[in-house]
Amino acid sequence: MNPDRQTLDELRIDRAAAPRGRPYGLLLVILLLVVAGSAGATWWFNRPRTAIVRTVTVQQPSSGEERTLLNASGYVTARREATVSSKVTGKVEEIYVEEGMRVEAGQTLARLDSSNVARSLELAQAQQESARATLIETEALLEQAEREFARITGLAEKRVASQSELDSARAEAKSLEARLERQKADVAVSEREVAIQQQLLDDMVIRAPFTGIVTSKTSQPGEMISPMSAGGSFTRTGICTIVDMDSLEIEVDVSESYINRVQPEQPVEAILDSYPDWRIPARVIAIIPTADRQKATVKVRVGFEQKDPRILPEMSVKVAFQKSEEATPTSLDPTIPQTAIRQREGGHVVWIVRDGRVERRAVTIGSTRGEQVAVSAGISGGERVVVDGPDELTDGDQVSEVE
Repeated sequence: MNPDRQTLDELRIDRAAAPRGRPYGLLLVILLLVVAGSAGATWWFNRPRTAIVRTVTVQQPSSGEERTLLNASGYVTARREATVSSKVTGKVEEIYVEEGMRVEAGQTLARLDSSNVARSLELAQAQQESARATLIETEALLEQAEREFARITGLAEKRVASQSELDSARAEAKSLEARLERQKADVAVSEREVAIQQQLLDDMVIRAPFTGIVTSKTSQPGEMISPMSAGGSFTRTGICTIVDMDSLEIEVDVSESYINRVQPEQPVEAILDSYPDWRIPARVIAIIPTADRQKATVKVRVGFEQKDPRILPEMSVKVAFQKSEEATPTSLDPTIPQTAIRQREGGHVVWIVRDGRVERRAVTIGSTRGEQVAVSAGISGGERVVVDGPDELTDGDQVSEVE
């Protein structure tokens, strides 16, 4: 035999002589796999399932929220605000104020060019002096005429002076008396003219009508100013705008449907948009007795209880009309949506979510406020309740929350 073939025959495995235990091992492996699969399937179909629920947090109202009857928004306005102008048309010569400056009533704000008025005043004063001098002259002539008339009267009684001389003396005295009265009237007229020119000169000085803060400055030296619009855009109608900060109040438009909740002297809580954490005590001043037919609103004036430099005109503000202090306080029950309430065994229950599981809780229902329900017993503020979820929930079910 070929040596190489003999060597290959020796290396060949005799399968007939191989051990027969391998099929039993394979069957054992298959059996183990079947048992493991059955156990996994049993666990999968009997595992605790996680329900998807929508939850909300129980709201616990504060005392301020409980007292609020109506919320509205408006603006801070000034009851006393004036754009100060002049009484006459003239050229601005000096301005003594700037924005943000505080001015007192009667303080000089600006001056107009008064050269022409000053010359007119000087002329009126000269005419007054002339009228007074003429009056003094006439008084002297009248005094002389009266003495002459008395002398002629005495001579006429003695038949020394004629009747014609007596009549002439009487006429002269009467004429001077009349002239004196007219000149007294002329002096009075000249005095009035001087007063007018003095007032015109005083009108060249523009003063503050009341104490306040300058919020805007609308003119500059050299510009023309007039109490009425004239000359187009080249003529200003005001020097500056002054606001009396002590007269600041709030104007609110309240819907006609809710105006019955507002009463004079009603307490109000105001919150400026600029200072959202600052609650300002206020009170209703007046309800304007007319409505806006286009907006269906009624204007309400609200006054601040305390003044503060942070409050500025035209600021946006939100107000809460509150119950009066004499009103009976209501309980501060927590509120939840009506969809969270469920009927079980003739009572009301809710599902509370805690540590990923639900807990059934019996509750006592109070008043209804829109879509919210007040709960007088059973839950407290801050807890999370289910508002939407499966109907087959049971105590202890695992859930997953969504907002």
